[in-house]
Amino acid sequence: MTANSRCQEIGIAQDTIVAELELTDFDADHRLLDLQGTSLVVFTSTGCASCRWARQHLPGAALPVERLCWIDAGNNGGLVQRYEVFHLPALFVVRNGRFHGALHSSLRRDDLIQALDRALARPAEELP
Repeated sequence: MTANSRCQEIGIAQDTIVAELELTDFDADHRLLDLQGTSLVVFTSTGCASCRWARQHLPGAALPVERLCWIDAGNNGGLVQRYEVFHLPALFVVRNGRFHGALHSSLRRDDLIQALDRALARPAEELP
């Protein structure tokens, strides 16, 4: 990571092995294309109660992903527009640089795992 990079690696949550990254309009494409494994991309906002719950609980949920990629929707309008985010939190799956689409699920662990399985079974596409 360079000194000029706006990407900030948050680190590893205490009870889990899932890494967390903060992505922005400036670095999301590059980072998502380069990351190996499965990334759960989560658009959030500070004013959204469900988003705050997701940020607090998803890192420890033992989801079958290598990392959580957080995007602040209020500060990254370009990504919000390209991913066609209409509600928050909005979740998407990227595996090995390939886009597997949106997750339509509650934030319950079991529901998310089922939605991840469905999304990863779909044919991959290019990032939006």
